Amino acid sequence: MSIWNSYIHGFKAYLQLEKSLSKNSVEAYLHDVAKITQFLEMQGLSLGPQKIELHHLQSFLKWITELGMTARTQARVISGLKAFYRYLLLENVVTKDPTELLESPRVGMKLPVTLNLDEIDLLMSKIDLSKPEGKRNKAMIETLYGCGLRVTELVTLKISNLFFNDGFIKVVGKGSKERLVPVGSIAQAEIKFYLAELRSHVPVKKGHEDILFLNRRGAGLTRVMIFTMIKRLVILSGIKKRISPHTFRHSFATHLVEGGADLRAVQEMLGHESITTTEIYTHLDRDYLRSAIIQYHPRG
Repeated sequence: MSIWNSYIHGFKAYLQLEKSLSKNSVEAYLHDVAKITQFLEMQGLSLGPQKIELHHLQSFLKWITELGMTARTQARVISGLKAFYRYLLLENVVTKDPTELLESPRVGMKLPVTLNLDEIDLLMSKIDLSKPEGKRNKAMIETLYGCGLRVTELVTLKISNLFFNDGFIKVVGKGSKERLVPVGSIAQAEIKFYLAELRSHVPVKKGHEDILFLNRRGAGLTRVMIFTMIKRLVILSGIKKRISPHTFRHSFATHLVEGGADLRAVQEMLGHESITTTEIYTHLDRDYLRSAIIQYHPRG
C-alpha cells in the first residue's frame, strides 16, 4: 500500500543504521509490517499508520489466526508491528501507539531439538572425506558444534578473527556485536587442516580473501548451502529429528549446561543479551535433571 511505503522505507533504514540488525532480521520485520498492509487492502481500508486503532489490529489478529498462523508466528508478527510503531513514535509520525494494548497469543516454551554425542559422531561419519568439500564440511560442523555459532556467524567467520594461540575466535553476532568464543582442540585441528591442505589451493575471489570457509569457486558460502549440506547428512544418517545448523548450537549449549558450566559463561559464549534466553537449556535433559535431583536433593 503506497500510503505506507515511505514509513516502511524509513523503518528499514532505522533497523539497518540505528539498530544495526542483520539483513535477515530486517527482512523479517518488514515482512511482518507488510502483513497488515495486505490485510487493509483486502478489507478495502485506505488507512495510513496514523489512522490505525486497536480495533483494526484486533481484526487483523483475527484474520491471521484464520489464515492458520501458529501462536508463535502470530506473536512474532505482533512483535514486528510493535517495533514499527515504536519507530513511528520516535519520528513523531504518531502521537499514540495502537499496539500498546494489543495482546500477543500465549506461547508455551518450545524446547529446541538437540543431538547427543553419538548422533553428532554419526552425522560426522557420513561426511565423504574423499572429496575436498568433505574435509571443509567437517571443519564447519566441528566449528558449529565446538563454538555454538549461528549459521550466519559461521559463513562470515574471518581468518583474521582466529586467535588459536590464545584459544579463541572472534565472532560477529546479531547487531554487529562482537564476542570472543573459546575454540576447542578438535575444531582448531580441523580448521588448520582445511586452511593448509584445501583452502590454500582455492583461487579466492576478490573481496573474499579473509572469509574462512569458501566454495570451490573461491567465494563465501551461503546460509542455504549449510542447510542443504546438513540436510543431506541427516538423510544419510537416518536420524529422525528435525535438524538444522542451529541444532548444533543448541547441542553445544545443552552439553555445556549438563556438564556443569556456569549459565552466565554459556550466555556470553552464545551472545545472548538476556540470561532468560540461555535458561531454556536448563530444561532440556529430563533424565539429567532427574538424576541430579536423586543425587543432590535431600528428599531425592
